[in-house]
Amino acid sequence: MPTSFRHRPVLAAAVAGAGTLMAGAACAQEAAAPAAAPVVQGAPDAVAAGAAALASLPHDLSPWGMFVTASPVVQAVMVGLALASVLTWTIAIAKTVELSAAKRKARAALAMLEESRSLSQAAERVGFSQGTAAVLVRAVLAETHLSADAPSRDGLMDRAASRLERIEAAAGRRMARGTGILATIGSTGPFIGLFGTVWGIMTSFIGISKAQTTNLAVVAPGIAEALLATAIGLVAAIPAVVVYNACSRAIGGHKAQLTDASAAVLRLLSRDIDRHTLPRPHAAQPHAGQAHGAQGHGNSRAAE
Repeated sequence: MPTSFRHRPVLAAAVAGAGTLMAGAACAQEAAAPAAAPVVQGAPDAVAAGAAALASLPHDLSPWGMFVTASPVVQAVMVGLALASVLTWTIAIAKTVELSAAKRKARAALAMLEESRSLSQAAERVGFSQGTAAVLVRAVLAETHLSADAPSRDGLMDRAASRLERIEAAAGRRMARGTGILATIGSTGPFIGLFGTVWGIMTSFIGISKAQTTNLAVVAPGIAEALLATAIGLVAAIPAVVVYNACSRAIGGHKAQLTDASAAVLRLLSRDIDRHTLPRPHAAQPHAGQAHGAQGHGNSRAAE
């Protein structure tokens, strides 16, 4: 028998087996298709929900955009901190101008007092100026006039020193006006900004619970708005602390200048005491004599 006729049953069996395998694969595909269908059917709903959440997000994440979309409490905190920052820079500029002028006048007055040889000469040089050194000289002159009839000069230096000390204290308080506001802003600014941050983050978490999603893109804008409050608080507090420290050092230097001027005035007073050349209230005596003469002249006329 030929070879081709002998292997024909084997070929038929192989073809039958291949057909069976193909039929089984088709059945498996048909069985798997219904199970995968729900996943494909639910995918558009998830995509639609994500798209809706992204569409509701604020697109302007600039500082102004975050301020506009922030909650009213956070907006109030930001506005308050911004006003505090403006106040800080206003005080800084005003104190810089004031302290610079006061130091310049104090240096000139101290040089004038060092060159003077007596209280009378110092009084002539200061004239009618309104500087602190002029006030010191006038205070000592007033004390010498009030003590003109005292039997002893031992207590004159103490009384004059007491007057000068009070004038120095008043000048220091006048120069320190406004620095307390800087200290308050510097100490409370970060905490006020932190309050705004806590409130904003709390509002963000409430929004998360309402949206029922943990997508970071939904949460990030609210957290960024809250952190902006802390940033503004630091912007307001850091310059306030720096300006307060600078003003404190400048005021301390000005007080030292006033102390030197007071010491110079007391030295002039001590020299006049030792020389027995204290200024006398000569101006008051003619006026009193003139008044007495005028009164006597009026009485004589009345008698006539």
